[in-house]
Amino acid sequence: MDASRKTEYSGSTSISQESIKLSEMVKDSSLSLVDRIECYEDIINLEVGETSFSRARNIERETDFRQLFLKFEGGNPTGTQKDRIAFAQCLDALRRGFDTITVATCGNYGASVALAAKLSGLKCIIHIPESYHTSRVQEIANLGSEILRVEGLYEDSVRHSSEQAETNEWYDANPGGANTSLQIMAYAEIAHEIYDQLRDAPKIVATPVSNGTLLAGVYRGFVSLYKRGKTSRVPFMVAASSTRKNPIIYSFKNGLEECADLVPEKIKETAVNEPLINWHSFDGNEALYAIRQSGGSAYNISDEKMLRTSRLLKEKEGLHVLPASVAGLVALLEMDEGNQLEPDRYVAILTGRK
Repeated sequence: MDASRKTEYSGSTSISQESIKLSEMVKDSSLSLVDRIECYEDIINLEVGETSFSRARNIERETDFRQLFLKFEGGNPTGTQKDRIAFAQCLDALRRGFDTITVATCGNYGASVALAAKLSGLKCIIHIPESYHTSRVQEIANLGSEILRVEGLYEDSVRHSSEQAETNEWYDANPGGANTSLQIMAYAEIAHEIYDQLRDAPKIVATPVSNGTLLAGVYRGFVSLYKRGKTSRVPFMVAASSTRKNPIIYSFKNGLEECADLVPEKIKETAVNEPLINWHSFDGNEALYAIRQSGGSAYNISDEKMLRTSRLLKEKEGLHVLPASVAGLVALLEMDEGNQLEPDRYVAILTGRK
């Protein structure tokens, strides 16, 4: 493999040489669209999903918790679960004949879409709020994406990106739009992977929430498994996010029928909570529905608890995780500490430290 080709994917991403070779075939316009799509599907099968699932026995011993399992999404190419929806949407864009894809991001999702687009041969336009200084901007640029800075908050960037997509006939990969169902189904694969290991649904699945797409997708996956007779139950879905900075948590705790927006000026970003906070959750209604229908619950988690638990994971389980991603795990541990959970199997979804 030419060294110059390998360096294009250096940095925080991790792509096999086989996938880089397949990418050249995806971009080869002399091949039929069917062949190019098949090559891209091969890349997805090689690189995305089937992530680590393990029992956290050392944390069990430390906390007296029983049967705690960790679904670690850090094995995806850019280190987060966002790769699942990024690659699914680039595949959809290829099938539908788009040449450009756009998305707004605060960091992780942009890196995922940038990588997926590069491998597919799509031009990629990433919208980022002017005030955000995510460490992944350079990675996004290195992957060949065009970065546009947008005045305002994340939600403003999403609106601008979607407007540009409509005007220029680009593929819109933003949350809360026409592709919500595709994004949710991509995350539903996480439920199928958990089922493959446990051969049934766990008692509880706990996830961090921002826009709510991940939680909604995992819930949808387990509902599908249950309706097909594969599992004996649908797990309780537990949502967790930064204290008083997420609409899903706020709306559930206040008994609201629909996900209500927060006051933007009251939300303060920190280096820890940035992946979780927003004043509008684009898939908030879907997540709220999943929590309620499953009999689940929602928790506010402080930065200090997320940092402490991420350090515990590194020390006891050898996992280097994004502190914000342990919000669901913190909620599980608090549930057990406050009212000892009955013996069963419990799952927390985590992502890599990026």
